[in-house]
Amino acid sequence: MSYPGATSRGTVKEVTSPETILIRVTGQDRPGITTELLGLLARLEADLQDIEQVVVRHQLTLGLAVAVPTGRDLVKEVLLFGWERDLAIDFEVVDATPTRHIARQVVTVLAPELSPTSLARASGAIAASGGNIHRIHRLSRFPVWSYEFLVEGADLEKLQASIMDIATQEEIDVAIQPHDLSRRSSRLVVLDVDSTLIRNEVIDLLGSEAGHQDEIAHLTEQAMRGEIDYVEALKQRVALLRGSSEEIIERSISRMILTAGGRTFVRTLKRLGYKVAIISGGFTPFTDHLARELDLDHAYSNKLQIVDGVLTGAIDGDIIDADGKAKLLEDIARQEGVPLEQTVAIGDGANDLPMLKKAGLGIAFNAKPTLREAADTAINVPYLDAILFMLGVTREEVEAADASDEKLYRFTA
Repeated sequence: MSYPGATSRGTVKEVTSPETILIRVTGQDRPGITTELLGLLARLEADLQDIEQVVVRHQLTLGLAVAVPTGRDLVKEVLLFGWERDLAIDFEVVDATPTRHIARQVVTVLAPELSPTSLARASGAIAASGGNIHRIHRLSRFPVWSYEFLVEGADLEKLQASIMDIATQEEIDVAIQPHDLSRRSSRLVVLDVDSTLIRNEVIDLLGSEAGHQDEIAHLTEQAMRGEIDYVEALKQRVALLRGSSEEIIERSISRMILTAGGRTFVRTLKRLGYKVAIISGGFTPFTDHLARELDLDHAYSNKLQIVDGVLTGAIDGDIIDADGKAKLLEDIARQEGVPLEQTVAIGDGANDLPMLKKAGLGIAFNAKPTLREAADTAINVPYLDAILFMLGVTREEVEAADASDEKLYRFTA
């Protein structure tokens, strides 16, 4: 028996039963369309094999793969369904073999503005690597634009090489991650502090209060670029604080400025069940303050030696250097029972590189060239909460969580 396969606004072709047919439904979205269509297919005793749906600006695109039951005029019934609801219906006979699993990557593209040219070049790089774009999803329009491409079948090395070239040329940020369970599981996020979670360098704040701003700032810049040994540079900078009153610490804390989006970033991660830690080459009074202020789960940093209310110019205990940061990441992950592949590390300087390499995803945030070139991905916009989009969180989800918390506060206050 045959069915007149057709579109409600298109051509007619022959469809032989039994076949697997792809039904494509497009038109103005409204509540109930999917429910009503699935109810019709159930009454027709069709075997539903696959379904995908997306809505863009209130316009519905719905695809269903169904096995047409013998003796049922499914095409006629579905066309009538579309005609009554002013929906366009297309039919196509497709292979009944289930789609085999293909390795997938998530490509996230982010920038203050994303032009059609930038997106075209990014999608062209995906195609050039042998990848097929399975789905495109907008994540945000504020404070930056970001899109997520779900890619199948790409040669990963070619994809990384080609799309990173495009990122440099178009001045956009791009991240490539495997589309697997680890990306969607609760994670541990570990942040550097200076010039990452906060806009300042705390040793520079202390140096300013102690009257040695220029000397300390110069040493800081050299250390962050990897031009001089980090530990030696830290010892030299702390030595310049010798004889200063401990009051400079509280004055410096009052001058700390959170990076734009930092509070939103941490708050959202906590709501999503992430553990959040900071590991700093700075000093405990600053990280303890941030831990209290932001409800962080872990905070590690160096301890300034103070005797009779005066800084001695030395550090108590072992100094947290680059390798120490990586080791602490491992320790925290072990304490929290989080596999390393489900950890995210974020930093800006050369001393953050081992930590970023150790993590499942290492993100260079407005970083120095040494780190930016070696990290898994780099973000060069000044908003820390933009990293949420690299993790697949949408702006709408952030705002919905904020609204939910506000309602709860009003209810319980």
